[in-house]
Amino acid sequence: MNRTRSASPSGALELLLIGLAGVLVALVLIGDWPVYAQVASTLEQPISYLRWIVGDISEVAFYKHELPALGLLLGAGIGHWAHRNGRRWQGFAICYGTGLWPWLLLSSLLGLLLSHVLWGWTLASGDWQPTFVAFVSLPAAMVLLFGGGWRVALSGALLGAVLVTPASLLLVNYVCYPLQLPVVVGNVLGMALASAVAFILYKRFPGLLGERRNSALNDAPAINAKPDHGVLWTLRRVLADFSEAPFFGNEWASLGLLLGVLLAHVLAPAAAAYGSMLVLEMVAAQALASLLGVLLWRRQWIARGWYPTYIPIVSVVPAALLTLGGSWQVMLLSASLGALFAPPLAVAISSRLPSYMHGYIGNVLSMAICTLSIVPLLSLIAGEAG
Repeated sequence: MNRTRSASPSGALELLLIGLAGVLVALVLIGDWPVYAQVASTLEQPISYLRWIVGDISEVAFYKHELPALGLLLGAGIGHWAHRNGRRWQGFAICYGTGLWPWLLLSSLLGLLLSHVLWGWTLASGDWQPTFVAFVSLPAAMVLLFGGGWRVALSGALLGAVLVTPASLLLVNYVCYPLQLPVVVGNVLGMALASAVAFILYKRFPGLLGERRNSALNDAPAINAKPDHGVLWTLRRVLADFSEAPFFGNEWASLGLLLGVLLAHVLAPAAAAYGSMLVLEMVAAQALASLLGVLLWRRQWIARGWYPTYIPIVSVVPAALLTLGGSWQVMLLSASLGALFAPPLAVAISSRLPSYMHGYIGNVLSMAICTLSIVPLLSLIAGEAG
């Protein structure tokens, strides 16, 4: 582990974190806060396009705004620094205690930027496009599965942009839009299919990435050696779930994300979360989904050390609210059904994957299946209630 850290770009990232903190302060003090519709309709302007790219970093949580994005990175940097220096207040060890956060972030960011270079032209259609998917999918999974290093980071970024982004673009534009399905279905199915292709390529051509070093991370990672799984642990776990989708899984990262989106909501209520005005309802329902999941599957957390209770946070719950509105019925039912069905389905799928594929593929497939099942059911219930 020490060798991995010394070879990682941690020093440069620490300077980046200082810069991020300064940017956040400057944005809050002098920032102009256009609403989401204004940004989306003026992407030909460099500042709007930059906002879109930075917003992609927090898009997996459906927040889509530069403040939660920068808050996520800043909080994750704090979590990484605390983990690297053995601070007791580090929370759940970021990136499952691998020490690979700098490489993971580097690969994810490069994948995101390369995706915009290759596919940014699709935004000219005027429709929302899943330009964010490379940031929360294959590049990070490749680093966790194969280890740090420039070869893995660059290969993951390239494959993320060349495989994941176009797969999600095709599914969103030619399946979700015509059939009026939640676009998250196309996002995550694209991640799953493209990632499976990438791992098959590695299986057939193992020399592409070098020697595999982190096969134990293919399954559920052990985050804390002997947690007590009491009330405090439960609350911390709910918080950490908010940053699980980008493979951070750390309270500091989640705190930065949430503070950022709440600040964005205060400064311009129609800016974050696609201008839906549902930020507070969304955060509350997401927290409820995680809490119910952690309580329902507490025995699995104890037995396995990790369990995907974060899944409804980034799929069923926000998709339901954006489709059906932020009523308490939609919030409660989407959180409850997502927490009940999504985590065990993900584990069932992941446990049946070949050993050379990262288990996150099962997680994103569960997101797609549960969203396709639960959101129409809630729509039917809401229609009957109305």
